[in-house]
Amino acid sequence: MSGAGRWYTEEELQIAKSVDLTAVARRLGYTVVRVGSMYTLKEMDSIRIYNRRSWFRWSRVAEKGSNGGTQIDFLRVFGGMKVKDAVFWLLDFAGYRRLDEEGLQPLKYQVKEEAKKKLFCLPEPAAGYDAVYRYLGEERSIGREVIDFFIRQDLIYASKRYRDVVFKGNDRNGVTHFASLRGPDIKRDVAGNDKHYGFNCWNDDSTELEVFEGAIDLLSFTELTQNYETNKLALGMLSDAPLETFLGEHPQIRSIAFCLDNDQPGREATERLMRKYYERGYEVEDAPPPSAYKDYNECLADLKRQMLQERDLTAKSAGKMKK
Repeated sequence: MSGAGRWYTEEELQIAKSVDLTAVARRLGYTVVRVGSMYTLKEMDSIRIYNRRSWFRWSRVAEKGSNGGTQIDFLRVFGGMKVKDAVFWLLDFAGYRRLDEEGLQPLKYQVKEEAKKKLFCLPEPAAGYDAVYRYLGEERSIGREVIDFFIRQDLIYASKRYRDVVFKGNDRNGVTHFASLRGPDIKRDVAGNDKHYGFNCWNDDSTELEVFEGAIDLLSFTELTQNYETNKLALGMLSDAPLETFLGEHPQIRSIAFCLDNDQPGREATERLMRKYYERGYEVEDAPPPSAYKDYNECLADLKRQMLQERDLTAKSAGKMKK
């Protein structure tokens, strides 16, 4: 529950703990720096952020209670919030909305001054798409046909400043409300995002929707299936605020396939969301990547590697036969 005298539910707590901690740190004004598979803060380089969901501060190793923990602990230590306030701040940050116990008025936790939203402004585009093809094609194994499709839909482009890929989250009228940057050395959302939107492509003639955690998995799945007709949405997180918005804008949707990751947060979110939308009358399906892979991009990259190895072996065999 929220507001004075109210507490959050266990489901809300899990949503709060699924929020990207690096995004939270940036919203509080810190500069996030990648260190191998982890992250630190430029302002406090003794901090390490693990799996984007937990942190530890080695310089305060002896100070129990202020040296690490979850996103909630981060806001408690660095945002001066109480636990309940931190949970509702995270829910608000994730775009989560709930009704009060009378079911009348939507409640929205008022964030502190230092965390208020900045003006949303898309990064200036580069002159061409070289960075898009280089990153998505060479580093993410996504084919040119798929990349071209999303460029034609005006959903991806190259950032002039960062030379990375910008993924746009548009409404059905083509207005952009959300954007994220992805590249070899960057993974962040553009400041001022409306987290009720996510990267998506839609088709009013389709009653099916495929839901992913991230935009690159959405593109990878398109590459694997060569299906350009079905509606697709990347949440950008494990909260379903973008899904609520998408369903509101596309009322023809009847079935939802949840293509979330094979890790624990992805599996838990799938179970929760399938139950929620089944109870609302949608046909639901659990459609994760094959069990050997964490996500669809990992699956795609491995299949492409196997294809290249087989092609090389075939070429070597053909060469030996000519001799």
